[in-house]
Amino acid sequence: MEVNLIGATGLVGSALLQQLLDDDRFERVRIFVRRPPAMRHSRLEVCVINFEQPDEWRHLVRGHALYSALGTTLRQAGGKDAQYRVDYHYQYTFAEAAAANGVPVYVLVSSVGASAGSPNFYSRMKGELDEAVARLNIPRVVILRPGVLAGERAQKRFAEGLSIWLLGWLSRLPGLRAWRPIPGATVARAMLRSSLDTQPGRFIYTLGEVFDQADH
Repeated sequence: MEVNLIGATGLVGSALLQQLLDDDRFERVRIFVRRPPAMRHSRLEVCVINFEQPDEWRHLVRGHALYSALGTTLRQAGGKDAQYRVDYHYQYTFAEAAAANGVPVYVLVSSVGASAGSPNFYSRMKGELDEAVARLNIPRVVILRPGVLAGERAQKRFAEGLSIWLLGWLSRLPGLRAWRPIPGATVARAMLRSSLDTQPGRFIYTLGEVFDQADH
């Protein structure tokens, strides 16, 4: 299989990239990045692109699946408009390209609480993207809405670290297990496995369901 990945340097994306390269079923793994990674592999195709110039790369988004794990923080982006450009526009433009090129499977990492009607900027942005990609002409669209992500990041996030610690304790209480922090590698495994299913439709998995998909 020939697959595509955006967000390959993030927590989930980097784990997914390694899992794809470790699996011989994936004959070509194409990643789209701003800068070339240090990693080298015989089945890895690196496309260094300008995300603002889709006409230069949209024809390359082809094959069995597109995995979308791209994202940034408000602080890293420098403002809401810049974050929206990365988290919404870049990802949607790639999904559009996949639809135009006949890619049959699209898998997106969203967020728990995503809702186009949310008063919270981040949740509303994620919900708007979820709804937009679901309307595209892609036979199988899978949207994962995990809770707080756990794992080693290149840049430490204090608030996220505190959330992981707190939820780790709270998830021991009855009825709250689904809210436990989820390792980035587990989300990546859920992405990979859900892309192997050929059933068409729109599927949204959240919280504990993401763990189930990873173990499916």
